[in-house]
Amino acid sequence: MTTTEPLPRRRILVTSALPYANGSIHLGHLVEYIQTDIWVRFQKLRGHECYYVCADDTHGTPIMLRAQHEGITPEQLIERVHHEHKADFDAFAVDFDNYYSTNADENRVLAQGIYRRLRDAGLIDTRVIEQFYDPERGMFLPDRFIKGECPKCHALDQYGDGCEVCGTTYVPTELINPYSAVSGATPVTRESEHYFFKLGQCEAFLRDWMRSGNGGRPPLQPEAANKLQDWFEAGLRDWDISRDAPYFGFEIPDAPGKYLYVWLDAPVGYMASFENLAKRRGLDFAAWWQPDSNTELHHFIGKDILYFHALFWPATLHFSGYRTPNQVCVHGFLTVNGQKMSKSRGTFITARTYVDHLDPEYLRYYFAAKLNERIEDIDLNFDDYVARVNSNLVGKYVNIASRSAGFVSKLFDARLCDTLPTRDLKLIESFQTAAGTIADLYETRQFSEAVKTIMALADQANEHIDAARPWELAKDPEQHNRLHELCTTHLNLFRLLTLYLKPILPNISRKVETFLRIDPLRWSDAGDILLAHAIDTYQHLAKRVDPAQVEAMLEKNRENMKPSKPISSAPSSSGAAAQNKTTASADTIDFDSFAKIDLRVARISKAEAVEGADKLLRLTLDLGDQTRTVFAGIKSAYTAAQLEGRLTVMVANLAPRKMRFGVSEGMVLAAGPGGKDIWLLSPDDGAQPGMRVK
Repeated sequence: MTTTEPLPRRRILVTSALPYANGSIHLGHLVEYIQTDIWVRFQKLRGHECYYVCADDTHGTPIMLRAQHEGITPEQLIERVHHEHKADFDAFAVDFDNYYSTNADENRVLAQGIYRRLRDAGLIDTRVIEQFYDPERGMFLPDRFIKGECPKCHALDQYGDGCEVCGTTYVPTELINPYSAVSGATPVTRESEHYFFKLGQCEAFLRDWMRSGNGGRPPLQPEAANKLQDWFEAGLRDWDISRDAPYFGFEIPDAPGKYLYVWLDAPVGYMASFENLAKRRGLDFAAWWQPDSNTELHHFIGKDILYFHALFWPATLHFSGYRTPNQVCVHGFLTVNGQKMSKSRGTFITARTYVDHLDPEYLRYYFAAKLNERIEDIDLNFDDYVARVNSNLVGKYVNIASRSAGFVSKLFDARLCDTLPTRDLKLIESFQTAAGTIADLYETRQFSEAVKTIMALADQANEHIDAARPWELAKDPEQHNRLHELCTTHLNLFRLLTLYLKPILPNISRKVETFLRIDPLRWSDAGDILLAHAIDTYQHLAKRVDPAQVEAMLEKNRENMKPSKPISSAPSSSGAAAQNKTTASADTIDFDSFAKIDLRVARISKAEAVEGADKLLRLTLDLGDQTRTVFAGIKSAYTAAQLEGRLTVMVANLAPRKMRFGVSEGMVLAAGPGGKDIWLLSPDDGAQPGMRVK
């Protein structure tokens, strides 16, 4: 029998990015909350003191404008959305210890206090700036409420703070032909005094923090640390932390008519939510947030808000006298069926629409089977989703119980046998010894590897059942003793698999605990074996997914997502914010627009790896009368040697894009679901470089 050594009890505070109170929770958001919840549940199973807090991000111009549009107060809007968000999270078993609001007294006191400390430390500067003003609405316009033509690549309809086509960042006044996203009016420039946080003076501290370790692990993943290095090299800009009235938020102390920018008070919402919890639980708030605290702080965020959480947030915490994060765990975005979430295709799926058609536990399992510790996008492919749920979750895992429990109930008075022979004990022990490996995978957020390991054990259990043929033994009374031993063994294996899957499948695990008549499973229970133990009659734990259910959900979502004019285009502070950047017309283009795309045959005259890039190859493309350099993310499917000399199809009139490794002067076309399954589009043998593709 395997024993589980007791671990030192850790004190861990965990957060997810705050969802913006200006829209519904969708599946892109849920990647983060499910990932965080799995990690938190694992820590609690290990016996650690772990708290998971979050809140609605409730301030800013978008909230103010939406409330005006609906004819209600901002407070009424955020109260309604709060209940909607909480109901969605509950449906997906996202178990916050506290789900709060940034529009709370605790947040106001903390945010204004942090501002005062930064001001007293000499890190706040004031200066008069020119800012766009909407003459029709009588308000200064935040960057995201100004759109226009990119001054670098001349892409149209770009936001006031940066171009999504070429990646250039700029100030709104650099936009060509700007217009207000609120009224459509041409904005005018007006002067206004603004307050700035001197981020550039924090660089030495931030570099030290980035290199610091917690138990041998730095606070950032390598990809995130590399991105910070790029920002350091480019130079850190002072951060404008003020907004002018009218604005829904907290006023800046001693500055009437000036408000703290939402991105200053939103992360403070992590602290405020925990302070609210601490009051109710009798916890020492200061002990968790003081600089020398022996507690841990872990943030889970999306890659689009890394700048705020890896630069501004640790700097504001440190220089206002608070502890800094142990880890900022960054994840990628969600695609659906290999494409960006789409309203017209019905794949911009809200949490509520999913719940109305499919089991939320299945999505938790599917996401877990895809998630790892790297900053990678994951794809929700519904054919794969149906196959994994039906084959693995139902066909492999749940099937073990259904193949054994009936015999125990009918032939052995619903009671497991008293002892097991050595061969069965060794099989159980082999499953028990996997607890350490699986725990390490959970701890390091390698959930997909954990699922693979668990399902490999499920395969072993099913192979053992197939080899033992219990249905044959049941026909022979002389074999019933062996049948009893086998069923006891298999239900013990099932119990261990349930324990290992419990962070992912809390609801199914609860049903199993009821069926087996056991206390809620803890990780230390991996060393135990159920013998001479009564069980309940087996009830179905999970049903197979009918593909028709998926289609019904997509169809319903298409109905719910009929295009409507957005109230605003401001971003969410959620880690999935980039999923919201589709416009009403993003899914279709007219023929004239398509005709502008210049597709040409190109010969790959040279291909080479890009130092420091995991996926990119640098391709030199020969178009007959000219050559182009293109960076293509196809290294997982092709080696450089395999590409040289091949013909491919490229988009020849795509605006050049400046990347970290150089300028990419076009795009080669490929197809496939990703990873190793990427195939370059190759023209017929008679094609020549430079020929247009029609």
